[in-house]
Amino acid sequence: MGHIATDPKFLSLIEEHAPVHQIGTGYIFTEGPLWHPVEQSLIFSDIPGSTRRKYVPGQGVSEIQKPTNKGNGMTYDADLNLLVCEHTTSSVARFRRDGTREVLATHFEGRELNSPNDIIVRRDGAIFFTDPTYGRMDHFGTKRPTQMGFQGVYMLPPGHQPGQEPVLVSDRYMFTQPNGLCLSPCEKFMWVNDTDQANIRMFDVGEDGMLRNARIFASGIIEPLRKGVPDGMKSDKDGNVYVTAPGGVWVYDFHGMKLGEIILPEMAANLHWGDSDWSTLYICAETSVYAVSTKTQGHAEAFMHPKADVPTPKAPPPSAPAHILQLKDTIARLEPSKTAMIIQDLQNDVMIEGGAFAETGSPLHARTQNVVANNIRLANAARAKGVMVIHVWMVCEPGHPHLAQHAALMQGLKGENALVRGTWGVEPVKGLEPQGADLIVEKMSMSAWETSRLEAYLHHGGRDTIINCGSWTNMSVEHTARTGADKGFHMIVPEDACSTMNEDWHRASINFGMQNVATVTTTDAVITALA
Repeated sequence: MGHIATDPKFLSLIEEHAPVHQIGTGYIFTEGPLWHPVEQSLIFSDIPGSTRRKYVPGQGVSEIQKPTNKGNGMTYDADLNLLVCEHTTSSVARFRRDGTREVLATHFEGRELNSPNDIIVRRDGAIFFTDPTYGRMDHFGTKRPTQMGFQGVYMLPPGHQPGQEPVLVSDRYMFTQPNGLCLSPCEKFMWVNDTDQANIRMFDVGEDGMLRNARIFASGIIEPLRKGVPDGMKSDKDGNVYVTAPGGVWVYDFHGMKLGEIILPEMAANLHWGDSDWSTLYICAETSVYAVSTKTQGHAEAFMHPKADVPTPKAPPPSAPAHILQLKDTIARLEPSKTAMIIQDLQNDVMIEGGAFAETGSPLHARTQNVVANNIRLANAARAKGVMVIHVWMVCEPGHPHLAQHAALMQGLKGENALVRGTWGVEPVKGLEPQGADLIVEKMSMSAWETSRLEAYLHHGGRDTIINCGSWTNMSVEHTARTGADKGFHMIVPEDACSTMNEDWHRASINFGMQNVATVTTTDAVITALA
C-alpha cells in the first residue's frame, strides 16, 4: 500500500511504502489509542461497544474494561493515572493506578457538559479537552438533549480538584464540533480541529491556558469520494501535525503546508505514537487498529517519561495465547541456487475489489497485510540472488467444463464464474506480473502440487527449499505447505506475504495449520536470509 507524498519532506517522516500492520480487528468503532511507557502496551476504546482493550506486542489484544460509559479519548497524566472522556456521563474521569475512578468535571456554569471527546495534558499538569455533542447521539453515546448551547474547548488547571468546574479557554461560538487537539513541542501553540467545519485552527496558548490569536491552519479536509474527517490529531517532535482525514492521515508541517497522506484501508479516527522509541504510529480506524513505523517520534508529553516511583510490570507469561502470531524473527541463511519462491493465486478475482470473491473480505485483508507490496519486495530480492520464482495460477476454461462440484470451493468457482482464462479476473494483480526468467504453472486445485508442473520445475532445478507465498493463507498456501513437507521440501511461509478472507482465519492457519509443516516467519526475515 503506497502512501502519498505531496512534498519531499514527507519521505523524511514516512517511507513511501511503509507497511500498515493490522494489530486487531472486529470491533465496532475504535478510538483513543494510548501507549503505556512502562507496561509497553497500547490501550484503545471501542465507543459503541463501551469497551476498553489492551494490545501487548507478542501477546495480542485483550479486553480490560466493560462497560466504560462509552469512553472516547484518553491520555495519561505525569503519574500515569488514566484520563478518559466519557460520552454517556458527559464527564472527564481519572482512573488511578489502583483502579479508583474519580470524576474530575461534569458541568460548566451549572449546566452539564455536552460530551468530552479528546484530551491532552500540558507539562505543568493542566488538562485540556474538547466538548462536541457526539456523545448525545445514538451509537456513539446516549441520545439526549444538550444543556450547554455551544461547543468549546476547556481546561482543568493545575491543582484542579474533582468536581470543580473547568475553565472555558476558547470562544464560545467559534466551533461547530471541536474534536481533536494537540500541543506543539514547545507548548506555546495548540491546534484544534473542527469536524463539521473540516478545518484546523492554530492558537497561541497563554500561561493561563487561554487560547488566543486564532487562525485557520488548514481547511477543506473533506472529499466526497473518500471517507474520513478531521477527528484525532497529534504533533511530532518537530511540530508537524498529523490529522485523520479522507483516505487515512494527512500530515502538515508547522506552517500548515500539506506534506502527504498515510493511506489506510479503513477510515481513521484517532492516532498516537508508541513503542519504546515512540516512533510507531498507532491508528484507530473504524473496526480495526493499525500500526505504521515512522522516521520520527511523537512530541514529548509528560507521561512519556514517568516518575521513578511508577512500578515496572511483571514479566509476560512464557507462552503467548493461541490467537497471537507465532513467528520466527530470524531464519538460517538460504542458499539461492537451492531455493524457489511460489507466488500463488495472487489474481484479481481472488483478492481485488471488483473480483469474483471480493465480498469474502479478501481485498481488505490483502491490504491490511500489505501482501502485494511484500511479494513484490520479496520477489525482487529473490530474482537478484538467483532464486527460482514461480507464479502459480488457478485457471479454468470458459464455462468451467468438467470442474467437479463436490466441494464448496469448486462450487464457488463455477457459481461466481471466477478465474476464467482470458478474463480480467484470472490475471495477476498489478505489480506481480511475471518478469524475466519467472516460471508459470496453472492448476485447477487448491494445492499448487496437483494438476501442475510445479514438482517437475523444482526437481529439474535442484530446489529443495520453497518460500511459499500467496492467497488464501488457510487454503492454497496451507495445502501447498502440507503437501510440500510430505514430499521432503523445506517449506518457508512469510506470514505477511500471505492473506485470506479475515484475520481470524489467517491467524488460525499460521498458528496451528502450518507450525508443524513449515518455518513461519516474515518477509524481512526471508530477505535477510537471502542476503
